[in-house]
Amino acid sequence: MPKKWEGAAWGTLGDSITEAGGYQPLVQEALGFARVLNYGKSGCPMTAGGERDYGATTHVGKTIDASLDCITIFAGVNDFRLDKPIGQVGTADIYTYYGAYTSLIEHILTTNPRCRLSLWTPLQRDKDGYDIFTVNAAGHRLLDYVEAALQLGQLYALPVLNLYAQSGLNKLTLPCFTSDGLHPNEAGHRRIADMAIPFLAGL
Repeated sequence: MPKKWEGAAWGTLGDSITEAGGYQPLVQEALGFARVLNYGKSGCPMTAGGERDYGATTHVGKTIDASLDCITIFAGVNDFRLDKPIGQVGTADIYTYYGAYTSLIEHILTTNPRCRLSLWTPLQRDKDGYDIFTVNAAGHRLLDYVEAALQLGQLYALPVLNLYAQSGLNKLTLPCFTSDGLHPNEAGHRRIADMAIPFLAGL
């Protein structure tokens, strides 16, 4: 049987976890992608505005190759840490999480409607006093950003890889799978890849 994505091009959008390039080679080898373009920006959120606006995923995603076959968006943990407001579903305000994510999704699907776009939720975290129980200055828990991504997936009929709920990374296992309670180590990237491979193979 040929590999699912043999000869295809995959673009990965996200933050430092994506920029690290740890999970992509494992997925590429398993699924046969000919090209992987890494658009990850360390320390940057989905949402526009602030000191890290230069790398906001909503901006970066509008500059990517328009001929990609597969695109994954793996963002949200920095929006939580940087106190980005979630806003309301249906808004176009890129200075809110919903608005920034919606703007990016609509841009990608308008410029490249044949691509297979999927959304990946943030992983759980426990670093710098920010864990899954912390309420940030915008009044949100990490789970609120996860649920926003899930809702957008339903709204646009896009598959969502729920790493927050299904990766097995939690307060008890984060020391095994991360270097600091947030950034995956080799075992953590393997765990992401182990979930991403069957997920992408099924699209």
